Amino acid sequence: MNPNPSQESAIGFLNSIPVLKGNTYASWRSKVLIGLGIANLDYALRTEQPAPLTDESSDEDKRNFERWEHSNRMSLMIMQHAIPENFRGTVPKEATAKEFLEAIDMNFASNEKAETASLMHKLVTMRYNGRGEIREHIMEMSNTASKLTALNLTISDDQLVHLVMISLPHQFDHFKVSYNTVKDKWSLNELISHCVQEEERLKQSKTESAHLATSYRGKRGKDKGKRILSEFAKGKRILPDSSRNVAGPSAKQFKKERSGSVCFFCKKDGHKKNDCEEYHAWRVKKGLPPVPKAD
Repeated sequence: MNPNPSQESAIGFLNSIPVLKGNTYASWRSKVLIGLGIANLDYALRTEQPAPLTDESSDEDKRNFERWEHSNRMSLMIMQHAIPENFRGTVPKEATAKEFLEAIDMNFASNEKAETASLMHKLVTMRYNGRGEIREHIMEMSNTASKLTALNLTISDDQLVHLVMISLPHQFDHFKVSYNTVKDKWSLNELISHCVQEEERLKQSKTESAHLATSYRGKRGKDKGKRILSEFAKGKRILPDSSRNVAGPSAKQFKKERSGSVCFFCKKDGHKKNDCEEYHAWRVKKGLPPVPKAD
């Protein structure tokens, strides 16, 4: 006879129970209990072992005993099948399904505490660094909180919202202030929606600022080039002497020398450098030939 749809669903769920590992105990335990419940095999886990049957036992006692015995035997088979072989020797063979699960609980109690501490530390220290999308960051924090719930440490939605706010960088400071001023509390879905909108606003503002800065720098560079060309044309700026690869005199010096009223050598008025006695004396001292006189 083919199994009915509910039996097929139960068998499929029981087959999906993974083999127990040290860091998956909470998930494994939850799936085992759900699977046994769907298959209607958790009776032995919910009730104490009935007294042995006697000649005076009623038909109801017999039915309850048979139901418990069937539930206990099947539950043991399923749990033993879903744990590593080396774990099976740590539980007495005569243990009931409930005692078997309690023994597994004790073996993994320390691992559960360590996992809880690790997940809690991760949740309170998570920070959004701007990489990826903020929606993914919040969903990762929510998933971490769900794992803590499976370990019997429930994080409420209000607590998770505050932890998400703490994880946001200083670019969201104005957003945080806005949240603190509103009276209504946000659900996690509302928080995700508002954070996504704020992230888009910040990206748009950053793009506009970068465009403005680029335009300003380009305009300044263009204006500076025009000013330099204008100074060259008016004689206010002297191009470098390419033959000597040195820069010429400054615009101020050029003005004085061009005017003919100030000596470029001694800086005195009334003569030019070629007529300067101090300049001629300096050349003799340096052993330089005299300056030829102009015709």
